[in-house]
Amino acid sequence: MGRKIRIKAAPIEATAELNDNKTAQAIWEALPIKGQANRWGEEIYFSIPVKLEQEAGQEVVSIGDLGYWPPGNAFCIFFGLTPVSQGDQIRPASPVTVFGKVIGDATTFTQVASGTAITIEKESNE
Repeated sequence: MGRKIRIKAAPIEATAELNDNKTAQAIWEALPIKGQANRWGEEIYFSIPVKLEQEAGQEVVSIGDLGYWPPGNAFCIFFGLTPVSQGDQIRPASPVTVFGKVIGDATTFTQVASGTAITIEKESNE
């Protein structure tokens, strides 16, 4: 079974599974991480203490994808359209490395406002 993380941002908690790539490994090794959520459309992002190069960058992502955005060293959670989306395509500001996916309904992140404290940690019951 893959590595799972817990994302806590009041009022929600979610679990996500990490991919098997270098970006996911580097983020896993940096956990736990705390930050402050920023909203950009239906995306939450925040800077993390991980500096990586782009790895298989994607210009279009899916609901629930976790992305790493190199220009801001940012952890991104996509749960709907962003200001640069085209039609029903979910687009980050520029390509991101997708390194995981939220398990379950990622649209619950609509409840998280900018400025909310966010914590990412390893799932305890592996």
